Amino acid sequence: MVNKSVNGRKASVSVPFLVMSILFVVCLIASNLFETKLFTVCGISLTGGVIIFPVSYIINDCLVEVYGYRKSRLVIWMGFAMNFFVVATAQIVRLLPASPFWDGGEHFNYIFSLAPRVTLASLLAFISGSTVNAMIMSKMKVAQKGRGFSLRAIVSTIGGEGVDSLIFFPIAFWGIGTVEMARLMVTQIVLKTAYEIVILPLTNFCVNRLKKIEGEDVYDTNISYNPFKLKDLQ
Repeated sequence: MVNKSVNGRKASVSVPFLVMSILFVVCLIASNLFETKLFTVCGISLTGGVIIFPVSYIINDCLVEVYGYRKSRLVIWMGFAMNFFVVATAQIVRLLPASPFWDGGEHFNYIFSLAPRVTLASLLAFISGSTVNAMIMSKMKVAQKGRGFSLRAIVSTIGGEGVDSLIFFPIAFWGIGTVEMARLMVTQIVLKTAYEIVILPLTNFCVNRLKKIEGEDVYDTNISYNPFKLKDLQ
C-alpha cells in the first residue's frame, strides 16, 4: 500500500486493489470482443467470451469479500466506461480509409460492427448480473458472519450468471433461434459456475492472502445497494 498526502491528510493507494481493478477491466473488454465468435466443442455451442469472462466474476467475488460492495460497484462501472471508450474508438477507426494494399478491412469491420450491440447487451446484462452477484456475496457474508466463502461464491455466481445470460443472449444473438439460444444460455451458466468451482482453491487462497496484506475484511452493514450510488465509498 502506497501512502501520499492529500490536503494535509494521508491517503492510501492499494496496489493489490489497483492490480485487480485493471485485470477486471481487461477481462471485461476482452470478453466482449471474444463474444462475437461462436464455436462448438463436442456438439456444445459456446461463445468465445466463456474463456475469460468467468475471471471477471471471480475478481468481483474477491473485491466484494475483501473491500466490500461499494468499491466493487465502482470498479464495475469503471470497467464499462473503459469498454465504451474502446468500442467508440473502434468505430472511428472503422471510418478511416483503408490502405489499398490491406485486405483485412472486411474482417475488421465485421468484428467491430458487432461490438456496439454486444457492448449494449453486455452493459445491461453485466451491470444487472454483477450487481446481483455482489449483493448476494455481500448479504451472505453478513448472514454467515464471514464463514462459508466457497458457498457464497458459488451461489452468487449462479445468481449473477443467470441474470446476465437471460439479458445478454437475447440482445446480442437475436435471430439465431430460440432453442439454440436457450442451449447457449444454460451451457454458459453451467460451465461458468463449474469454472468457479474448479478454481475455488485458488480464489480462497487469494482472498485470504489479500485480507492479510490489506488488513481489511469489510462487512457491508447499513449500506445502499443502489448500483448508481457511485460516490458512496466511505
